[in-house]
Amino acid sequence: MANLKEIRNRITSIKSTMQITSAMKMVSAAKLKKAQDVITAMRPYSLKLTELLQNLSATLESDASGAYATEREVSKVLVVAITSNRGLCGGFNSSITKTVVRTIGEKYNKISVDILAIGKKGGDVLSKAHSVIGNRNDIFDDLTFENVAVVAEELMELYANGSYDKIEIVYNQFKNAATQIPQVEQFLPIKPVELEGASAVKADYIFEPSKEEIVEALIPKSLKNQLFKALRDSFASEHGARMTAMHKATDNATDLRDDLLLTYNKARQASITNEILEIVGGAEALKN
Repeated sequence: MANLKEIRNRITSIKSTMQITSAMKMVSAAKLKKAQDVITAMRPYSLKLTELLQNLSATLESDASGAYATEREVSKVLVVAITSNRGLCGGFNSSITKTVVRTIGEKYNKISVDILAIGKKGGDVLSKAHSVIGNRNDIFDDLTFENVAVVAEELMELYANGSYDKIEIVYNQFKNAATQIPQVEQFLPIKPVELEGASAVKADYIFEPSKEEIVEALIPKSLKNQLFKALRDSFASEHGARMTAMHKATDNATDLRDDLLLTYNKARQASITNEILEIVGGAEALKN
């Protein structure tokens, strides 16, 4: 059994760790509330904009929907992996890296694939076995639509100039604080709307100035919004995962502290008993 000083030092260390994990949990809970409000308010707008663009693109001729909607033979793919810059968030980052590796292995086994990492953790892991062309860690320092739009424009340019034939985004979709769902979402080319069944009807719109001009203006806006939504989803998921992880860590530290306190008390009781026995034994020896 460890001596009393060692147990006392471990208890002190665990109490310090509990203070850190508890503080991180509260910070993430506060940030999660703001991030959750943003993504909840943004999601209906983003989905409706995507639906509108897909409906419009589906009514155009294939060569009239712009360079971003034209599909071509896939020979080179870019995967945008969205993780976080910091750890201590459970399986948040590992779920994305595993999804990226699985997607490359299953869908693009014989195709050249590059990775653009948004988030330090994903870039560090994926760069060990895959081609990572860049890492945009800075975007989480100031996660605004304007900053995300710059990255979206770079991706659009890479597709338009033929550097890549397909671009996909892998990110964690926020469901609740305890649940994040890894998503693989096609960014470019724009997927046309898929109508199923005889009852499916395309939405009918009155266009001004013209359908082609409207689509041309909507496509860049929709793509920027799509990337911004993915990043916002990931940002909310990160804080939800970290809050849950720190809550579990605090609970585990509490259990470990209680076990060590019990061990300490038993060791202290045994030490006192031994001292009493030694005193009694010494007194009896003096009598004799």
